[in-house]
Amino acid sequence: MGGALGKDDSPKCCTPETKLEAKMVEAMQRRESEGSTMKSFNSIILKFPKIDESLRKCKAIFEQFDEDANNAIDPEELKRCFRKLEINFSEEEVKDLFEACDINDDMGMNFNEFIVLLCLVYLLKEDPVAVHAKSRMGMPDLEATFETLVDAFVFLDKNKDGYVSKSEMVQAINETDTGERSSRQIAMKRFEEMDWDKNGMVNFKEFLFAFTRWVGIDDCEDEEGEENV
Repeated sequence: MGGALGKDDSPKCCTPETKLEAKMVEAMQRRESEGSTMKSFNSIILKFPKIDESLRKCKAIFEQFDEDANNAIDPEELKRCFRKLEINFSEEEVKDLFEACDINDDMGMNFNEFIVLLCLVYLLKEDPVAVHAKSRMGMPDLEATFETLVDAFVFLDKNKDGYVSKSEMVQAINETDTGERSSRQIAMKRFEEMDWDKNGMVNFKEFLFAFTRWVGIDDCEDEEGEENV
């Protein structure tokens, strides 16, 4: 078991800032009880190209719902998108998700923000009461990719509290490396890239935003897609 690992880290992990974050953490903890299939941080890195390719295919979905073709999905377009994909969230949940993923606060969701939102929907819809809606998004390939991302987070979160701490990141990367001195620096750099609010803990949303940058989807116009790993 993960034991006491991470206990030296910020106690903020126990106080989610929003109702949505609390739901996210709860859903992740449920998923973490099943364990992870990932064996090392390298196994996550090796999946980058496949994840990248799968997420880029999302562009067609994004364009379909960006009705005014302004490269952003606004709250009304998102509501119609949810109806079309048969995602049954309450109006308040849709609003919370939009606000959580619209990180520029410009009332328009760009491509990588939209990907993060869909992945959060995937995690939240793993709720036991929604089991009957297993393929609810009707996008099996995309769901397999989202599952890989959830699985990667579960691998990193050693104490299964729904957050990744700095010490957990160091441990995950040390498990991979054969004692190279650089592994700790790599872990710290990766962790800093994820910990946007600098509170010492990374939730699933922060992890996803970092991930879209690592695989080169941070800017959908930027087609370089290299992962300087």
